[in-house]
Amino acid sequence: MLWIELLILLACILVGARLGGIALGTIAGLGLVIFVFVLGLPPGGPPGVVIGMIIAVITALATMQAAGGLDYLVSVAERIMRRQPQYVTFIAPVVTYVLVLASGTTHVIYALLPVIAEVSRKAGVRPERPLSISVIAGFQGVIASPISAATVAMIGLLATRGVSLPKLLAISIPSTFIAVIIGALSVAWRGKQLRDDPEYQGRLAGTVEKAGPASRVLTGKALFNARGATVSFLVGIMIVVLVGMFPGLRPAYEVVTNGVVGTDQVEMGFAIMIVMFAVAGLMMIIFKASPAAAVNGDIMRSGVVAVICIIGVSWLGDSFFQGNRSQIVGGISQIIREYPSSFAAGLFVLSGLLFSAAATVAILVPVGLALALPTRFLIAFYPAANSVFVLPTYGTLLAAVSFDQTGTTKIGKYLLNHSFMLPGLVTVISAILIALLLSAIVPS
Repeated sequence: MLWIELLILLACILVGARLGGIALGTIAGLGLVIFVFVLGLPPGGPPGVVIGMIIAVITALATMQAAGGLDYLVSVAERIMRRQPQYVTFIAPVVTYVLVLASGTTHVIYALLPVIAEVSRKAGVRPERPLSISVIAGFQGVIASPISAATVAMIGLLATRGVSLPKLLAISIPSTFIAVIIGALSVAWRGKQLRDDPEYQGRLAGTVEKAGPASRVLTGKALFNARGATVSFLVGIMIVVLVGMFPGLRPAYEVVTNGVVGTDQVEMGFAIMIVMFAVAGLMMIIFKASPAAAVNGDIMRSGVVAVICIIGVSWLGDSFFQGNRSQIVGGISQIIREYPSSFAAGLFVLSGLLFSAAATVAILVPVGLALALPTRFLIAFYPAANSVFVLPTYGTLLAAVSFDQTGTTKIGKYLLNHSFMLPGLVTVISAILIALLLSAIVPS
């Protein structure tokens, strides 16, 4: 029966991923009907606090977008890249990484991609080089971001092991950043120079000379609101990090249990929710962020999709795991204990199927916890949870290909031999190896 249930679980994930959008969550509902009402498995449940944290962070980010904060961040990034265009292969991924780290979402790089393509082309640099590694840098920026849905899910689950947000960031940020630089080196001399590329030379007479779309120009009151919202959001992130670094900053309150008066402390998850909702509220009051614009923006829409997918998939996975806990733990615990890298492989493969680092974390990290996988391995393998570049169907990959009018950034004839595979594999493997080293150094 275990294998039948596993096939149902995988079928729901594959069908949902193929349909895209919220289908990953809704198709999981069909699997839950079969598990609970037909096969008699326990219903399990989604991770409530994790979902709450993700909603709070997305709300703050969408509010910043409504105030023009994301446009302001992109304009700053654009100015940085145009100063030294000959080094765009290294500058572009670093700028992209920092932008995604600060915002918690890869959606901010859509506005950067045409700029990267234009700057590199005018500098005579093959656009495939900076575009491919910049997309990968965005994925690793999600892993490093303290307010990304994936990191929020990760810290919520590792809280049972006493892992603080600062400890996770102390490993994830340097490991992913250095890995991005290594990834940039892996493509720095890739392919022919533009002047020697026959496909580009053949396109010169066409539309290749057209510049990418201009970024939104902010002036006057709009610029003031955008800057203020950006600063507010970044201050909110700093507060979250400080609260995680110094638990004493989290308030204590009185509780009564069976008539006995005691004290308790605000949990980290609730602290993140409170801070992020408060930041969103301040941006609406002080910097005139429109609530309607926040709700209708693409950040909120993509956030809602992510929440629905995480609820459905994590719920389905929890039901399957709870119903087969002893068999699963007994069957694979020895393999993972002897070959811990197999857990990283699982994260890598599942992320490539789900196209979601957060959903991957929500499904597999609880299994790693149940199998008593050492904490340092769980943290070090975290970069493998964002391998959505494997299949070239993710939005930022397709956008990078479409914005490269020179034709150097490609999907590939055999699907997997696309421009993003080499920097993606190099970056993920490098990040894991560096994180393994740092996890042995960083104190608990």
